[in-house]
Amino acid sequence: MIDFKDIQIKFDNFIAIHHLSLHVKKGEFFTLLGPSGCGKTTTLRSLTGFISPTKGKIYIDGEDVTEKPVEKRNIGMVFQSYALFPTMTVYENIAFGLKVNKKSKQEIKDRVYELSKIVDLDESHLHKNVSELSGGQQ
Repeated sequence: MIDFKDIQIKFDNFIAIHHLSLHVKKGEFFTLLGPSGCGKTTTLRSLTGFISPTKGKIYIDGEDVTEKPVEKRNIGMVFQSYALFPTMTVYENIAFGLKVNKKSKQEIKDRVYELSKIVDLDESHLHKNVSELSGGQQ
């Protein structure tokens, strides 16, 4: 599903990622773990398209997305600090990306409920403000 093929990422003369090749299978739960500054975020930012590799290719479902713009990759990234909208409900936070992508109201509703079940948030949580959730729930 996700393939990094001999990726290199340079910032001026500094090589942040040097010859990364990695394959993540569809449905596989995968974690990047390492000390601060080792390239975890840089790797993810290249996957989402926020950073372009200096060398190598990135594939998603067999498609070369190396030069594809961020908004065309249909992939997201969860940052360490929660990127939640504090003035929105949990439902509105989950629905936000779907609204931006102009999904129908029914499609949004169905997907929000589907995703909330996956992460063990019941319907009562969806109507709460995100600040009312525990850190783990956020």
